[in-house]
Amino acid sequence: MKDMLDLLARMLISCIFLFEAYDTIAYMKNTKNTMTDYGLTWQQDTLLIGAIILLVVGGIFLLIGYRARLAAILLLLYWLPVTFIVFSFWNDPIEVRRLHSIIFMKNLAVAGGLLMIILHGSGRFSVKRLILAMRVPKEKW
Repeated sequence: MKDMLDLLARMLISCIFLFEAYDTIAYMKNTKNTMTDYGLTWQQDTLLIGAIILLVVGGIFLLIGYRARLAAILLLLYWLPVTFIVFSFWNDPIEVRRLHSIIFMKNLAVAGGLLMIILHGSGRFSVKRLILAMRVPKEKW
């Protein structure tokens, strides 16, 4: 049962990152405008492509369970700065403060899930385990 829940948790957490990658690509112009609104004007294209790469690679690796710890670290490198920049509810106007505080707390919960993956790994149902199971043992002389 634990192994199934590990797989389900990885699948659910990876969904948010893969969807965000899709959304960023599909609405590239809007994303650039949002970046400008939050003061991220330096090397916008580089930052955007880097974020998309982190989201896609991290999301897929997390989903399939290959190098899940590395994937979680990569996703945290993206997720935490974006959370503190975009959803800094303490700096927001009163009309959006409540909504941004809720999203901020949810993003912290996702970061907690990523930390759990860093701590416990990908679980039994993962590509990493499949690769290890397919290895041919070395012969001893």
